[in-house]
Amino acid sequence: MTRHAVLWPALALSFNAFTWGVSWWPFRQLQAAGLHPLWATALIYTATVLAITLWRPVAWRDLWRARPLWVLVLAAGITNATFNWAVTIGDVVRIVLLFYLMPLWAVLLARVLLHEPLTPLALLRVVLALAGAAIVLWPAGQGPAALPVPRNLPEWLAVLGGFSFALNNVMLRREAHRPEAARALAMFLGGAVVAGVLATGLTLQGSVPLPPPLAPGWVLGALALALAFLVGNLALQYGAARLPANITAVVMISEVLFASLSAVLLGAGSVTPALLLGGALIIGASLLAARG
Repeated sequence: MTRHAVLWPALALSFNAFTWGVSWWPFRQLQAAGLHPLWATALIYTATVLAITLWRPVAWRDLWRARPLWVLVLAAGITNATFNWAVTIGDVVRIVLLFYLMPLWAVLLARVLLHEPLTPLALLRVVLALAGAAIVLWPAGQGPAALPVPRNLPEWLAVLGGFSFALNNVMLRREAHRPEAARALAMFLGGAVVAGVLATGLTLQGSVPLPPPLAPGWVLGALALALAFLVGNLALQYGAARLPANITAVVMISEVLFASLSAVLLGAGSVTPALLLGGALIIGASLLAARG
């Protein structure tokens, strides 16, 4: 491939990674304006679904005919709802690292859904991801008897989001022959429906407040974030279609860098030696997944 053929797709993938890596900040601004991240996710993705409908209305027909894509709807919906909620209320660096346990789950899901063999390289990825997760989750100042498990809601959301993200990616590989517009619609529709259902249920329960009255500030912010996600998804489709899968995976890991740097600079996350070691192991598992 020529340098030009690699440069623009790589820049497109980097834009997508940057969009997701710093998305925690606008979600926190929307929450400060009174809009819970679940309601924000539902509204943002509903706007994006409307945009896709106007752009490719035939995508609805393709989605309806491709019943396996409805698994993608659920997986993408859980991914977006849990990740956006977690980075809004938790330590962004820890959340992103736990979310990127995806290589661990991907090995298991690929074995079940794609019948891929458990190779020595795949098992090494599992070991690295588990070791990294144990270090990240180990309670500070406690002995070896302490269990390295998620301790709060953001951490549980991050782990669940990483699992559903792995399922999302496995389903994208399994259904790669489907039209791109239908796959994009499935992902954004999932974000709108799952987040909307969760937001409605938790609001009726009294755990989540209703969206605030319409105001230019948060409405324009939500629309801008919807546009960024839409452009980011198109950039992902453009880049991933033009670069080998291993290069795509390596570039997308830069999301961890964008999220961590922005969180540390803006005071939404902290870095400790244990977190650096655990994060290195988790990222190492992701790089091995890219190599594989």
